[in-house]
Amino acid sequence: MLPKYKKVGKVLSVSMVAVLSLSLLAACGKKEEAKTPETTDTSAVVATYDGGTITANEFDMEQRVMKFLYPEYAQMMDMDDFKEYLVKQEVAYEYLSGKATEEAKTAGAKAATEQFDKMKASVQADQWTEMLKAQNLTDDNIKDYMTRIMTVIKDKETGVTDDAIKAEFEKNKDQFTTASVRHVLINFTDPKTQKERKKEDALKIAKEVKAKLDGGADFAEIAKKYSEDPGSAEKGGLYENTPVSTWVDAFKEAAKTLPLNKISDPVETEYGYHIMKVEARTEADFTKLTAEQKESLKSQLAAAEIDTFMQNELDKIVKEVKLPKTEKAEEGTTEGTTGTGTEGEKTTEPKTDGSTGTDTKTDQGTTGTDKDATTDEGTSSK
Repeated sequence: MLPKYKKVGKVLSVSMVAVLSLSLLAACGKKEEAKTPETTDTSAVVATYDGGTITANEFDMEQRVMKFLYPEYAQMMDMDDFKEYLVKQEVAYEYLSGKATEEAKTAGAKAATEQFDKMKASVQADQWTEMLKAQNLTDDNIKDYMTRIMTVIKDKETGVTDDAIKAEFEKNKDQFTTASVRHVLINFTDPKTQKERKKEDALKIAKEVKAKLDGGADFAEIAKKYSEDPGSAEKGGLYENTPVSTWVDAFKEAAKTLPLNKISDPVETEYGYHIMKVEARTEADFTKLTAEQKESLKSQLAAAEIDTFMQNELDKIVKEVKLPKTEKAEEGTTEGTTGTGTEGEKTTEPKTDGSTGTDTKTDQGTTGTDKDATTDEGTSSK
């Protein structure tokens, strides 16, 4: 497999709704020339595997669906190694869905329909129509793709035990611990001049802010006046009932450990210094997890099973890949940072519970580095 695309696999797999609505909205207004559909597939075989083939038209459909669902990866579609990754990913899901139980196929179709309906409802009808038209797709094309993915996930979920779910919870408690935190960020870059600010200068300002707060100044008013986090300053510096796992490590640890309503000393992250106050915190407790949250953990474990297959078994069943080479293809990676002061290393990461939500980090000063995915496969939601 292609390990540098592991995080892409994470995005393209396991429950999609959490990020797809954001991806689709981001794609609004972006148009591509529609391709003429073919009624009979007489195209060349581009991949052969144990028990089947992928044709050029089938792979073209796969790419168009991917561009529709994940427009942020559209620019990578002309890279030869990325295309090889995608066609092998398509092979994996075709192969595994074909071996799934009838129960898994039924459950997968149901889950895909539910997710599709939520996703479509998140976009205005005319925008949805335009985006389908841009990629020459229909609702059924999208639902077929989602059904294939969810069938594999549901099939792998059947082997997940309650003990395994509890163990997964213990490894991912931060995912279910929430906190309401106010903070003031003093950035390492002056937002007015865009010039780098010396650490000692940023720390000096942060200490001045803390002194005002220790003296009884209203935190919300101070945040509005001094915070350089555009994602929270106008809200009085507040992030309310937010999973601590979404924040960068130093901010996350402070959110988990600070005594409630205590003004912190300056907390350094890669973005600057934060003066923090934790107003509320809900600790994770396995016995209090909702059925939906337990399903999320089960999906994560199913994803791990798929990952094992992708890493250890897929190359054994792929007999040949014959994709046409792209001229002047450039290397690329999927990882990057969206630095606004609250976010860490960012990938559009799906939830594994099928719920709508966002793992796209857009607020400044607190958002954390996403955990690597457990799947190198193809589908989505933190």
